[in-house]
Amino acid sequence: VDLKECLQSADFISSSDGNFKILEDGSVYTTSALSLSAEKKTFTILLKDSQEQVQKKIHVSLVEEEKKKTRHARDTILKRTKRRWGPIPSVMIENSLGPFPLQIQQVQSDTAQNYTIYYSASGPGIDQDPKGLFYIERETGNIFATRAVDREQYPSFQIICFATTPDGYSPEVPLVHTIRIEDDNDNAPRFTQEVFQFSVPENSKPGVVVGRVTAEDRDEPYTLHTTLKYRIVSQTPPVTPAFSLHGDTGVIAVLLPQLDRELVPSYTLLIEVRDMAGQPFGLCTTGTAVIRIEDTNDNAPSFRQLQYETQVEENRVNVEILRVSVVDLDEPGSPGSGAVYEIIRGNDDRSFEITTDRNTNEGILCVVKGLDYESAKQRVLVIAVNNEAPYALAPHSQQVSQSTSTVTVHVLDADEGPVFNPCVLRIDVKECEEIGTSIGRYVAEDPETGNSEGISYRIPPGQCNWISIDERSGEVRTIKVLDRDVGEMRRGQCNITVLAVDRNGKTGTGTIQVFIHPGNKNYPRITKTDFIMCRDRKPICLTAQDGDEAPYSTPFVYRITNRDMASMWKITRHNDNSVYLVPKDDIQYGVYDIPISVTDNGGKVGENQVRVNVCDCLTPSECNGRSRQLAGGNVTLGIWGILAMILGSLLLLLILITICGCCGAGAMQRHVTDDCANHNLIISNTEAPGEEVMDHNIIPLQSTCDQGGGYGVKTGDQQTFEMVKGRGHTLESVKGGGHQTLGSVKEGGGQTMMDNCRYSYSEWHNFTHPRLGEKVHLCRQDEEQKHSEDYLLSYNYEGKGSLAGSVGCCSDQHEEEALDFLDQLEPKFRTLAETCIKR
Repeated sequence: VDLKECLQSADFISSSDGNFKILEDGSVYTTSALSLSAEKKTFTILLKDSQEQVQKKIHVSLVEEEKKKTRHARDTILKRTKRRWGPIPSVMIENSLGPFPLQIQQVQSDTAQNYTIYYSASGPGIDQDPKGLFYIERETGNIFATRAVDREQYPSFQIICFATTPDGYSPEVPLVHTIRIEDDNDNAPRFTQEVFQFSVPENSKPGVVVGRVTAEDRDEPYTLHTTLKYRIVSQTPPVTPAFSLHGDTGVIAVLLPQLDRELVPSYTLLIEVRDMAGQPFGLCTTGTAVIRIEDTNDNAPSFRQLQYETQVEENRVNVEILRVSVVDLDEPGSPGSGAVYEIIRGNDDRSFEITTDRNTNEGILCVVKGLDYESAKQRVLVIAVNNEAPYALAPHSQQVSQSTSTVTVHVLDADEGPVFNPCVLRIDVKECEEIGTSIGRYVAEDPETGNSEGISYRIPPGQCNWISIDERSGEVRTIKVLDRDVGEMRRGQCNITVLAVDRNGKTGTGTIQVFIHPGNKNYPRITKTDFIMCRDRKPICLTAQDGDEAPYSTPFVYRITNRDMASMWKITRHNDNSVYLVPKDDIQYGVYDIPISVTDNGGKVGENQVRVNVCDCLTPSECNGRSRQLAGGNVTLGIWGILAMILGSLLLLLILITICGCCGAGAMQRHVTDDCANHNLIISNTEAPGEEVMDHNIIPLQSTCDQGGGYGVKTGDQQTFEMVKGRGHTLESVKGGGHQTLGSVKEGGGQTMMDNCRYSYSEWHNFTHPRLGEKVHLCRQDEEQKHSEDYLLSYNYEGKGSLAGSVGCCSDQHEEEALDFLDQLEPKFRTLAETCIKR
């Protein structure tokens, strides 16, 4: 490699790969066997000029040479390799005394006669090779050292030896020769710090680790030259040894059972470290370790004096009256010596307070509430002291008691202003009080004399303008009517500050709290007074309101004040402020004005007029604010009532026409032959006997014809024929035998009962049911007397009928021209009318 072209002034040449070595002339050699068959080999040559601080890099890539292929070569050719010459590694003692040059090793070759070397030093911090340290004799191959070597600077060397023939041919592969510098104990161990600082709490138990000291030795590691031993040479102060030192690790631990900071605040240890495992001939160095004893609160504070005396004027507040101090042996400024004072007796009214001055650690006693000379001329306080940190009991020490001190405070007399008793007076007054009403009295006393003579009172401006106080007597009066609905009285409360001034101009203050309680000033009234009551007579709910608050509002008491109305209407309770109004009996339709009084819980009565429109309607909207007059009275009918009457009349007319038709047909005597059985069936749309069968107006009639009988309905003086039995057999004749009728059988003797021919439903059913069943059975058979399922079938019971019953009641009239019954068609025609209403 052309190194001159890249960096001509290079004085340091190195390779990034230790398998390659570069000489000064640019030659590249391998230092070990390499295999390049897998992939190409790359490394970097670093050139450095240490004087000009210039660096250059050359990247080198090595590839395997292509082997020449032989066409007919089949077997591998074995080649002999010449034995390499290999000198054994050499050892040179560090700091050798010579004589120099000192022969180190000799290298020889069988074929070469001239020898040269290229060498380098390896070790920490080596920037360049030591020039001229080794040389080799060209003819003999002897390697010599020119001077002593420091192992800490050059731990070992690698020398690359070359053997050449006189003509410059190199038949041998360059050889790497290693020269190791053997260590000499020429470095004494040194501590890593000049002074080691440690701390440990006082009263620590033996064995507690304080810290560790460390030292270093530049000699060869893991040899006796670097095997260190530690020991304590001396201790300051020279008292009982307080600490121990582990010789191998340098760990310092507590040895003395009791470390008392108050006796010895710190210790200084002189420590020695020696190599050669502490042998006397080893090299040694000394160091210093300072151990500070940390304070713990093992000393309780105590007062310097057990008794104090001081004085203060009465009514003085927030004034300092005394300072107390304590003695504490713990470290000043630490939580173990910080004093915390408290008053444990004599301060039940919280008139005194004691705090701590952080700068002086003194206790400051202050008065925070004015004292009264007339009440107590002196006060005796007991003060105790503690520390901020909890007390830590030292080993083998007894429990200490809390230190206390007594303080006597003398109260000095002073001229005082009037004092109100109580300082806050509450006055409760009811609403609606008249102007000038006395609501209370508020006076002050002179604390010196104990009376109220010569004291005047006044209320400063800007306060409640509806209360005044008499200047001489202190009587409190109203100057406005108290109403919680007006102005600032709506809050219902007012705080008034009252000033009391004595003859000397001394002033005292007090407070009056006036509370206005609600009064009974409002009358209860019914909120809604107009109502419509329909046919269902649904109760009317009356609700009253009162603007007053409890207890002058609910519950309300309702009463009908008119005697006539009270006989027709009644009131039932619903809740505290509501009642139900209902009629006692069936009353006529019309408008009723009912006077009702409502009394609140406070006894105040409110008169109310309730109007009820009793209307013939289904819903209140039908009346539409109007009423309809009934016949012969004040009661009126609505539209739906008239419509119901019309429909009832039409239905009644239809029934009468039907009955008349049946009577005309009954006048004819119909003869039915036995050949046609189905002609004997009753043609009817009724699937089962109805109410009309059981009606007392339906009667069997005796026919005047010998060949048949009739079953008719009596209507006035006429008889309508309804059913004829074939072959001259009537209902009566069949039952009684021969030509007897049902009436003759019932009465006996065959006499006709025209006036009272009534029979029960069971008699009629016993007569018709077996014969009708026989006819139905015959009709269900075909010509071959076989059963036919697709012919006439019998009906089953289909359930209960309408709740309104049958309209057949219309036939229950003996007088055709009398229509008064149309006025009372309920409830059957009412159901018909309700059906017509589309709700």
